Amino acid sequence: MAGPRLWVANDHAAYPLKDHLLAVARSAGCQVEDLGLMPGERGDYPDLADRLAQRLTGDDLGLLICGSGIGISIAANRHMHLRAALVHDVTSARLAREHNAANVICMGGRFLGIQTGEDCLLAFVHGAFAGDRHTGRVAKLTPGFT
Repeated sequence: MAGPRLWVANDHAAYPLKDHLLAVARSAGCQVEDLGLMPGERGDYPDLADRLAQRLTGDDLGLLICGSGIGISIAANRHMHLRAALVHDVTSARLAREHNAANVICMGGRFLGIQTGEDCLLAFVHGAFAGDRHTGRVAKLTPGFT
């Protein structure tokens, strides 16, 4: 059985981290779709978040990376079907899935080391929403969530 589809987008501040994480995601069994910028290209993080939002559906997951992770997470959360969490360690990535049903994680390419980024990504793609007491809370964030 194939892993989840993972849509990935990045701005110009995140090439090295993105390139490493693409390989990690593929090794973890994800069906990776790279929507991000390539070396030499420049772009604005709101446009990259919009690009991902146009494609992410159903059980798909997303990874967004900009310089700090802050701007791209704000941009992503403008879209009602995205629940984007800025993560900075493996615990925040795991809890984003378990407690918040995040379907997108955001990282700061200038702040996160390669190993920490890898740990976060793996915790996220292998995690699952815990449901139970968290369901009602997430429903308040996402209309129609069940």
